[in-house]
Amino acid sequence: MKIYHNPRCSKSRQTLSLIEKKNKEIEIIEYLKTPATVEELKSIIEKLGIKAIDLVRKKEQIWIEDYKGRDLTDKKILEAMVENPNIMERPIVIDGNKAIISRPPENVLTFMD
Repeated sequence: MKIYHNPRCSKSRQTLSLIEKKNKEIEIIEYLKTPATVEELKSIIEKLGIKAIDLVRKKEQIWIEDYKGRDLTDKKILEAMVENPNIMERPIVIDGNKAIISRPPENVLTFMD
């Protein structure tokens, strides 16, 4: 199991805590320090069953200033997330071929059952 984690985000911390309480082995990826690659993002999006734009935090200032309202291809959206990892939704939990955006954090509990 992996979590794309931001330790400064309360939802991410709560999700990680719920996973640890279930004694699940977890790989923690601090994506702000180690941003996902375009290929990793494509894989995450496929596992989530969403479109690239659905992985974007659209209220982040950098998104509003630099990207909002522009006609962006999926490739450009992925590149934007690589360059600005803080615009990626969080936390993302991956288990094999499944993934979930754990908002609210309790979503991870149904994901692990």
